[in-house]
Amino acid sequence: MDYRTEAPPILRDFLVYHETIQGHSHRTVDEYYLDLRNFFRFLKQNKNLVSQNAPLDDISIADVDLPLVRDVTLTDIYSYMNYLSRDRGLNNTSRARKVATIRSFYKYLTNKAKLLETNPVQDLDSPRLKKSLPKYLNLEESMDLLDNVDGKNSNRDYCILTLFLNCGLRISELVGLNITDVRGDQLRVLGKGNKERMLYLNDACQRALTDWLDERSAMTLVDQNALFVTLQNRRRISTAAVHKLVKKHLSAAGLDSTQYSSHKLRHTAATLMLQNGVDVRTLQEVLGHDHLNTTQIYTHVDNEDLRTAAKANPLGGVRQRKKSKQEKESE
Repeated sequence: MDYRTEAPPILRDFLVYHETIQGHSHRTVDEYYLDLRNFFRFLKQNKNLVSQNAPLDDISIADVDLPLVRDVTLTDIYSYMNYLSRDRGLNNTSRARKVATIRSFYKYLTNKAKLLETNPVQDLDSPRLKKSLPKYLNLEESMDLLDNVDGKNSNRDYCILTLFLNCGLRISELVGLNITDVRGDQLRVLGKGNKERMLYLNDACQRALTDWLDERSAMTLVDQNALFVTLQNRRRISTAAVHKLVKKHLSAAGLDSTQYSSHKLRHTAATLMLQNGVDVRTLQEVLGHDHLNTTQIYTHVDNEDLRTAAKANPLGGVRQRKKSKQEKESE
């Protein structure tokens, strides 16, 4: 699939903008294309521009142009959301992502390309999402996880888990690390949208990296740049391999590997930092979040320090004084 040859010009320009100017990954841009392609296929069928019997996947969007895009209404999009829910069985989270793609497309046409004077989806509501607190390991469970790392890949795996738990890396960021990204007590991380950030490495991270780099230096590698490689083919470790090793060591530590993952280790790092005095804005920079709202979910975790602070307030034990009958009658 190549949107550069398959997408009509009005969609292609939007996708190129996100890939070249916004710096989004190929995968993200491909997902935008698939979302928009499916929406306009539905739209053409819903507006009787093609046969009602035509399979949705066979409908071409090559003729999608500005007039068709301009005529889209909120009712059209809500009909599409209803189709995704009833006919495709998509949950609120999946439908919310598709709403975000449509919003982004029309925002681009209005504010960047200047092809629309008004944004027809400006008031588009997103499916209501259930807010849930992120799952994370507590301090004791985190230490158990590290204590149970064993086997022929122990130095590599221990280093990976240590970076997850101390630096809060995304799995894509960890897999993408190069040997040159380790710079003394700092780590260069390339995050979403190719945004670079520098993280300071604590003693545990530095020791784990030293042990792994000593082992790595004795290996004959196919990929000389990758920080983490597989011992089998000497190439950069894959996302799937990291998921697998995380699950393996969670099970070895007696933790439920179905409930936790590499991303939950990122949540763990964030929660432990917040519980131990890191302010939310600093945490935002550490995690590489664009918006503070994304980071603030961690302020809702069960923090014993907040409980202590609440109980310490001298007004915490005051009860409402009941008024006497005479006092009430005199008011």
